[in-house]
Amino acid sequence: MSYCKQEGKDRIIFVTKEDHETPSNAELIADDPNDPYEEQGLILPNGDINWNCPCLGGMASGPCGSQFKDAFSCFHYSKEEVKGSECIDYFRNMQECMQKYPELYPQEEDKESSNQAESDPGSASVASTEGSALSPETDAAPSTSNLSSDSVSPTDSQAAS
Repeated sequence: MSYCKQEGKDRIIFVTKEDHETPSNAELIADDPNDPYEEQGLILPNGDINWNCPCLGGMASGPCGSQFKDAFSCFHYSKEEVKGSECIDYFRNMQECMQKYPELYPQEEDKESSNQAESDPGSASVASTEGSALSPETDAAPSTSNLSSDSVSPTDSQAAS
């Protein structure tokens, strides 16, 4: 028993196995060369943003799509001398949203550390010291220099120890 029902903006169609076995009578429509969204790039000829552009990598959809669109639109249409300087709140909202979904929007350092761990099993100790101010060489040997950090560059203090 096939039937169709409308729930809000969605139409739900239930079909039987027999319905699927009959050949389709759908007619395919040739691509419209005047379609404003087809192969136009990021910016359409009228200056609008093409949210369907594959160059956006799906950022305009998903759980943070509206925040991305707000931030990107603000930047695109910005008339400020420092372009986008009035959009900081929009970008902050987008970043906060993305941090709620780390599996969908991994941060760059997350990608780098996971790539290093996969390619080099001995890199775990190096990755753990990346956030520290000391290099891996100076972690193992304590510094004997009592010079202030204002007068000596990190390479000078490493050479002195």
